[in-house]
Amino acid sequence: MASQSVLTARGGWWRWVLVLAAMGAVFAIAFANSCDEKASASVQSVKLGGKWFHLEIAATDTVRFKGLGQRDHIEPDGGMLFVFPQPRETGFVMRDCLVDIDIIYIDPGGRITAMYEMKAEPPRGPDEGAAGDYTNEKYERRLRQYPSRFPAQYVIELKGGTLPVLGLKDGERVDLPYARLKALAK
Repeated sequence: MASQSVLTARGGWWRWVLVLAAMGAVFAIAFANSCDEKASASVQSVKLGGKWFHLEIAATDTVRFKGLGQRDHIEPDGGMLFVFPQPRETGFVMRDCLVDIDIIYIDPGGRITAMYEMKAEPPRGPDEGAAGDYTNEKYERRLRQYPSRFPAQYVIELKGGTLPVLGLKDGERVDLPYARLKALAK
């Protein structure tokens, strides 16, 4: 009889170990998922021309204004997704951009309104302020504008030379989680 009670006690102990291990695994998975959600909250995966891109989200004026400026490299599957609270006719420039950038303007319904292959501008001259100085009128005036042509609410910037490979067309629809993105825009 004594051996039977020891066996039962052991069986009970092992069950508790299994329950605690399972609970630990559940908490670890939940923690990892919450970390992934936080990390991905600033990145949006987008499929363009059959290829996946992982784009940083620019949803505030400060981040939108700087954009990809001052970067010397853009990953082949990287870039930026600009989100505006309201659609508007806009124009982007290559402010302090060290590398070529391709740009896609998208209207509130998800249709492409314009696309450009933007070339890096010559560096600032001695009388054009320092990188990050957005108040120097001489520098700002010399930058070429790339207009949206129609009101756009979303803009995608990719590594230069990507657009010809994708084969996108004006008016083509781009799939994005529009409601989620609009909620992020400030």
